[in-house]
Amino acid sequence: MPDPSIADRLRGVFAPVTTPFDSVSGDVAPIPWRDNLRRWCEQPLDGLVLFGSTGEGALLDEEEKVRLTGFARDVVPAGIPLVVGASAESTRATIRQAKRMAEAGADAILTHPPAYFGPYLAPSALRDYYRAVADESPVPVLIYHMPKYTKVTLDAGLVGELTRHPNIVGLKDSSGDIKRFAEYTDVCERSCCLFVGNGTLLYTALELGAVGGILAVADFAAGLAAEVVHRFRAGDTQGAGRAQEQLTPLHKEIVASYGAVGVKAALDHLGWSGGVPRAPLQPLGAKDLRKVTAALDGAGLSAA
Repeated sequence: MPDPSIADRLRGVFAPVTTPFDSVSGDVAPIPWRDNLRRWCEQPLDGLVLFGSTGEGALLDEEEKVRLTGFARDVVPAGIPLVVGASAESTRATIRQAKRMAEAGADAILTHPPAYFGPYLAPSALRDYYRAVADESPVPVLIYHMPKYTKVTLDAGLVGELTRHPNIVGLKDSSGDIKRFAEYTDVCERSCCLFVGNGTLLYTALELGAVGGILAVADFAAGLAAEVVHRFRAGDTQGAGRAQEQLTPLHKEIVASYGAVGVKAALDHLGWSGGVPRAPLQPLGAKDLRKVTAALDGAGLSAA
């Protein structure tokens, strides 16, 4: 049975980390992977997420994910929750991934709806999909709501029903729709872990009852994201608001504009191993790189 204490540790700021690739072969690069993970573990983060959108999870095969999860578990302390993306187009393939990622060291899995046949999937089909995965997964399941990529929108009623499953502990909402997020908070029980996935909405989501954020902007601005949460929890709403005002343009100008490629460029500028994306994604051109650099410089972020 899953460890019930894991759900208690799913809160705060989680970084959905990037995946480094060799610039010549295009293979995953395990040494920069480990080095980056060690550095993220030194940041004011509450957990890490592997193979989400920022981690180019859709471009990784299952064997790569299993191997990288094992490498991550070797360097990420047990006290830092490790959430791993485990999604596929069939229910059976998602269940297989969930089991393999758990065996490799995942504390929980993040699972988005099947996308290819999304327009044909009624709420009952999505319900059956998530229930089957949760029934079989050795670790807790977080629902990943990312309609921009999956073209599947999860209604609040379905989310409320799913989160009553004992092994579905919450949801990451990356829709950017704060009204929908509010609807999710209305239908979920108090034990449900609701994360916002949009860096511009962290403060507002906390006001609505979010436990935290799984934020790409935290890959390179962990301190600012953590400050929003810490000040909010301490009752310093003005301080939290000021930190959010600094965080918002970084999300808009880097994450929202360029996705994983922009996050990798930001990491490179700050002296981390960002590196090239995996084809068919392409690195930023000189003009866009200057925009990323200007955003980081404007926020006072520079290489250590």
